[in-house]
Amino acid sequence: HVQLVESGGGSVQAGGSLRLSCVAPGHYSTRSCMGWFRQAPGKEREGVATIHTSIPDVYYDDSVKGRFTISQNNNKNTVYLQMNSLKPEDTAMYYCASATSCRDRELLEGIRWGQGTQVTVS
Repeated sequence: HVQLVESGGGSVQAGGSLRLSCVAPGHYSTRSCMGWFRQAPGKEREGVATIHTSIPDVYYDDSVKGRFTISQNNNKNTVYLQMNSLKPEDTAMYYCASATSCRDRELLEGIRWGQGTQVTVS
């Protein structure tokens, strides 16, 4: 399967901003939602934000509410994660994923992943 491709990671000082992008293959009708996840060293992967493809639903983890914004382009093949007011605890590898079946913030079936992009906040 062709994977999702993330970009936009990097190093930034606390309080700074980054915008991550994720390009998904195929037509948007093949996926129900897309989401951003992150995994810090020694920790489990956690969901950050989810956006549904065909309905106006977005979900955020409490740790990023008010600071991060998930959005998609008009063609719905690219998803963005605008990250503002970054904190050192946001440091992690960020992964994009898509799914053919989703419920609220959960990706349930047909999940595809990207390779990840590193975000470091100091």
